[in-house]
Amino acid sequence: MKTARIQKDLAGETFGETLMELPLQYRASEELEAFLGDPTNPANVMSFHNVMMWDEQEAFPQAAVDELYRYGMNHYYVPAAYGGRFTSYEEFQSLARVAARRDLTTAITYSTLIWSTLIWVGGNEQQKHRLAKLLRWTKDAPTLAYSEEQHGADLVANDMKAVKTEGGYRLSGEKWPINRATRSGIVAVLAKTSNQRDTRSLSLFMLEKRDLDPAQYSNPPRVKTLGLRGCDISGIRFHDCLVPESSLVGAVGEGLELALRAFQVTRTLCAGLSLAAVDTALRVTVDFAVKRKLYGGTVFTIPIARRILSDAFLDILICDCMATAAARGLHVSTEQFSVWSAVVKYFVPVTLERATQQLSVVLGARHFIRERHHAGIFQKMLRDGGVVSLFDGSTQVCLHALGLQLRHLVKTRRRERDGDDSSRRARLTTVFALDETLPVFDGTKLDLFSRGHDDVMQGLLAAVTAIRDLHDTDGVEPALLECLQYLASLVAEALHDFDGAVDEAATAGLHPQSPELFSLAARYAALHAASACMLMWLHNRARLDAFFADGAWLVLALERLLGQLRPLQLQLPESYRQRIADRLGQLFDEDRLFSIVPLALAKTEVTADSIRKEDRHERQCS
Repeated sequence: MKTARIQKDLAGETFGETLMELPLQYRASEELEAFLGDPTNPANVMSFHNVMMWDEQEAFPQAAVDELYRYGMNHYYVPAAYGGRFTSYEEFQSLARVAARRDLTTAITYSTLIWSTLIWVGGNEQQKHRLAKLLRWTKDAPTLAYSEEQHGADLVANDMKAVKTEGGYRLSGEKWPINRATRSGIVAVLAKTSNQRDTRSLSLFMLEKRDLDPAQYSNPPRVKTLGLRGCDISGIRFHDCLVPESSLVGAVGEGLELALRAFQVTRTLCAGLSLAAVDTALRVTVDFAVKRKLYGGTVFTIPIARRILSDAFLDILICDCMATAAARGLHVSTEQFSVWSAVVKYFVPVTLERATQQLSVVLGARHFIRERHHAGIFQKMLRDGGVVSLFDGSTQVCLHALGLQLRHLVKTRRRERDGDDSSRRARLTTVFALDETLPVFDGTKLDLFSRGHDDVMQGLLAAVTAIRDLHDTDGVEPALLECLQYLASLVAEALHDFDGAVDEAATAGLHPQSPELFSLAARYAALHAASACMLMWLHNRARLDAFFADGAWLVLALERLLGQLRPLQLQLPESYRQRIADRLGQLFDEDRLFSIVPLALAKTEVTADSIRKEDRHERQCS
């Protein structure tokens, strides 16, 4: 009943395409989906009904957190070498999307476990085995105590002190605001071990609260927030608190370096949270658009509404190409993630927050209502999703980190353009071909500077050449191939223009925090996105399904990205957009993730009674 009605509205015909066989690394996500069940069913723990009830009460989502532990999600935070189930960040990111599409508050609360990365990257063997045991067999979750009220992201300016004493260190000072500061049993603390104010003045401590004297630390009250209302956003104060010497991670003075290296992992994985939020926002908006009757038809038949929905789906595909490649790239091009992580952390949240804002136009007044239409989950995703761009380095922090490296990136790419790039081609194949086995992640390879290397951007011109060399016999429609080749050539021209602009900026001696340099960094991210989309398509045309291989989505993606780089006057066939709308309808009807890898979601449990109730609510809202 649901499928027939919606397919008629979306495409006017039945979808007949068989979807791809799911890659092995996505099987666990489907298992978690089935375990958590349909989020529209109030009987399930992580249902929209329950999520919104907790949100209204500003209650910590303990039941949802417990449900993820019951599934065994905590084991995916521990590398297989230490008894856990973590094998790849691609699989990990997909699991996070499954949880976060139901509730970002729960997912972000639970995801403080990711700060175990600090130990996997910089800890000794004893610390690694200890933390693995805690994560696997207890509900103790690490939290990150870096920021201070007076200094924010300026970590070097931090005031918290760690003074060496017999048996360990004495900590004094306050960290704020900190997610899960009060509830977590493990705290990663950045503190000054030197009176100097430089990059070697900070050290990192991983503290177990059970080891501390309760009289020597305290938690300030929880902070009320716009979004993530149920999160434990508070802080932690240390009052000349004795901490054991064994809690020091790495060497004295290495704290800031370890912090920044771990950020390269967590910034990259933030993309999964944004993708999850917009998936739910788009799903409930499509559901509204195909049911809501206006002007003799449905909302979906209104051209502007249809375009907004299709554009949101297109933004998801673009960001998914970037996020998936980056999650895989952590294993392959690890040394380059001072660049990759900043690109993804800037581009994906900003792009998808904008898409969600646009979807609110289609949903109209209902986006503002905190009940009824899917229990009001849209406005929660809109609020909560907007916080992701602040995590682990804000938008401006990421653009600044990119801006500082642009000149070196351009120089290195020019220097190596005509050299032997066989090793880079091999890395790109491993990153982008989704059936390629990934090497074990080695966090010791994370580097504070990429030394001018970014495989995705260094592979851009090769991708353009590969598209240019395609022929009609390669399975692409002649007219579509012509469009694709033309747009790819425009991407190459945009890269040339960008390089020239970076040269001019270097000659002008722009301030590192000048608006012009931030603008150049944003252009770099758009070019990186275009390259990621082309490379993902080229490496998976024979691996993913017919919609992906067809390439109409790529034509529209390149047009959309080029629009951020230069004025573009191009009339593309409307049939290309129709294919996007058809695919959107297919994935919606078949309960599949809006993704380049459309894994099966928990089946929507639609009953005649629930439809009657929703229709009655819709009429009351009208």
